[in-house]
Amino acid sequence: MASAEAGQIGHALVEFSLHGLFPGEDISSSRIEVSHLALALDSLAAAKAKLKADIHVINEETASDVSQWVANAKSLEEDINRTRNWASEIVRRSEAPDVSGKTIQQAEDKVDFLRQEFAYNNQLYSALASIKGVSRLLDKVDTARDERHILQSLHLLEESWNALDSIPVSKSCRVMKLLDIRAFELKSAAHDVFDHVWSSLVQIDAPESRVTVFKSREDEQMNLVDAVIGLKAYKEVDKRMAELWQGLDQVLIRPRTSRDQEDVPNIRVVNTVPSLFQDLEIVLEYLSERLPEELVYSLSNVMMPDLIPHIITSWLEPLVPTSLMDMDEFQKIIDATKSFCTRLEVLGVSGFEELQEWVQNVPRVWLAKCRETALASIRTKLSRGLGVPKEIERVETQTVSQEEGRKLAPADGDGWNTAWDNVDAVSNNKEQPKQANSQAHGDEGDDGADAWGWGEDDDDNEANTTLLDTEPKQNEPVEEDDPAAAWGWGDEEDTTTTATAAKETSTANKALHPNPSTHELTLKETYNISSMPEPVIALILAILEDGVRLVGNDGNPVAAAAPGLFSLPTLVLAMFRAVSPHYYGLNAGGNMFLYNDTTYLSEQLSKIASDWKRRDDLAPRAKSMLRLDNDVKALQSLATRAYSSEMTTCRTILRDLLGGSQSLLQQDGLDSSSLQSQVDNAIIYVRTTAASWSDILAKSAWSQAVGSLVDAIASKVVADVMDLAGIGQDDAYDIANLIARITELDDLFLTPGADKNSIPATSEYADSWLRLKYLSEVLQSNLQDVRYLWMESDLSLYFTVDEIVELIGLSFVDNARTREVVREIQGRPRHPRSSA
Repeated sequence: MASAEAGQIGHALVEFSLHGLFPGEDISSSRIEVSHLALALDSLAAAKAKLKADIHVINEETASDVSQWVANAKSLEEDINRTRNWASEIVRRSEAPDVSGKTIQQAEDKVDFLRQEFAYNNQLYSALASIKGVSRLLDKVDTARDERHILQSLHLLEESWNALDSIPVSKSCRVMKLLDIRAFELKSAAHDVFDHVWSSLVQIDAPESRVTVFKSREDEQMNLVDAVIGLKAYKEVDKRMAELWQGLDQVLIRPRTSRDQEDVPNIRVVNTVPSLFQDLEIVLEYLSERLPEELVYSLSNVMMPDLIPHIITSWLEPLVPTSLMDMDEFQKIIDATKSFCTRLEVLGVSGFEELQEWVQNVPRVWLAKCRETALASIRTKLSRGLGVPKEIERVETQTVSQEEGRKLAPADGDGWNTAWDNVDAVSNNKEQPKQANSQAHGDEGDDGADAWGWGEDDDDNEANTTLLDTEPKQNEPVEEDDPAAAWGWGDEEDTTTTATAAKETSTANKALHPNPSTHELTLKETYNISSMPEPVIALILAILEDGVRLVGNDGNPVAAAAPGLFSLPTLVLAMFRAVSPHYYGLNAGGNMFLYNDTTYLSEQLSKIASDWKRRDDLAPRAKSMLRLDNDVKALQSLATRAYSSEMTTCRTILRDLLGGSQSLLQQDGLDSSSLQSQVDNAIIYVRTTAASWSDILAKSAWSQAVGSLVDAIASKVVADVMDLAGIGQDDAYDIANLIARITELDDLFLTPGADKNSIPATSEYADSWLRLKYLSEVLQSNLQDVRYLWMESDLSLYFTVDEIVELIGLSFVDNARTREVVREIQGRPRHPRSSA
């Protein structure tokens, strides 16, 4: 049984050696005993003997052909000698005087033929001699291969190829084919021996995580220097070095350069960049000492393009700090990297230029890391939502005169003293935003510029007088593109204009009142911001402080990044502006939060810029590097867009709830109940929106925004009534009921805790509000009452003569009395108080 298994094993080894065939599962899985090896080796010896016999047979077959060619050559030599004798005879005869011309011509032709035959025979003899020489060279190659003299066999092979190429015989000749096949087989056989020798010199043991390079082995005829010649002969230098690098990378380098690798080679000391470089130096020094210079160069070409990017991305870039606080540790890493590059040059390793460039560009790398970290923090913060709102108190202090104090005092207050004591009440009156005539029809968008009512062109005295005036301004423009006015702060030019106006007003007051009493008035108001602005400001301040530390600090390795660091706040704010509309839009009232947040950011950045210029601890260069003016303007513009977008969306929804582009009162198939339902839905929407905004906006901004929605309803209803072809008694009653439902929104503008007799401030924020109420009065009045409202009351303040005449025409029969009232109204187009 044992001999049978040994025979199978021997057969499997022979098949693998000759044909590269792997044994079957039954043989490869069987257990091999020591006794089996002797019989298996006998099988290999028998196969070797058979192979030599086959080669001998081939040599014998080739030898017969060569012997035949040699015999032919000898025959040709005899023919040549014979032709020489003939030539001598011909010459002798040609010298005879009796030779005829015909005989001479025949002799010349025979001489030419013999010369050609002689040349052919010489050529054939030379070819046969060359073939015999190539055959002998191949025999020597075979002998040198068997004796494992690989270099000698390669030199002989090269010599035989050159000799084979010089044989003047066609390559298709059978003997040439046989010689070429034999040379190729010998080359393959020599390569197998060379492959075995190389594997014994360069050993990679993956299971044991061991790499060993021998300069020479006692049991091998070839050393590592000689192996380079063999690699060149087979053109395998780059291939073998690529295989060597793959083995090194798998066994040593990759485990050592992977941070999360648990089982690593024992060259690892600690998990730091300096220790990594020390371990890599050990490996590279080992290879540099044992590998010839040519192989080191080739190995570098395949090793470094893979190793250096891995070191940079996996080890160096993660350790780049984002703050100057950790720069001392980073300096150690830079020094270790420089030392590693110097050591590579000494070892003759090439291809690490990318690592040198990384060290040289450390300021740029650090700045890129700061930029990436800062922008990522903005995105991450926004993606987590708006967070818990924070209440912000805004305080403004102004100096006003006694007369201004009286005007700012509440109507039910105690005069001058109340104006100072009741700060909140004064504040609310002071910051009421003015309304524009364009809002009367609900088709012009409000913006943040009016939310606080500051930064207007009027002087302080006129502004304070107007704030308590309940009469709407009919021709006051809307500053649609002035986000700074949303909080009452203008740019420097506006501030200068306001200050000049205040100075002129003060001078005029002094002329009228030589010793006026003045007092400082503090105005306060609160609003809510999300959790976003303060982290953004903290990030910008941290960046700027790092920039301050770098300016003039040439010893710092990233000092050159100072200018780029001062431009980073602009990128942070640009990122915030770019992505914030999306994330804020995911929350109810998100646009109003964005309005508050961006305005708060612009205020704080303005303050930072102002304080920056006054700092004594900054170098002039650091002061000049901070430029936030454009960022402040961009944030103010974003605030305007956010506020305008929210208002436009809300007004569009209201218009859709009230019939859209159609008249609310002339919709086909809409009965009175459905009409009331539409109006109720619009009222509910306003109340819901007002409730959501109350937790976000300041009181004045909230009043401005909600007043705009209320005004949109009022202007829509008034316009639709005016578009009717006629108004019957029942129609007037239904319209008045609808208006009564709408005017219930007055309670939104009552001071919390106010009694039922308190006057709501709705008309201060909705231009069309009193216009709507007077329209209801007109629809419910007779002709004489309409005349009274125009002649004695305030109807003329809210409707023009033409509008009232049109309403009379819609509501009353055209008769003499009607025409008389119309003439009286047309005769007094202005309110009595207006003409006084």
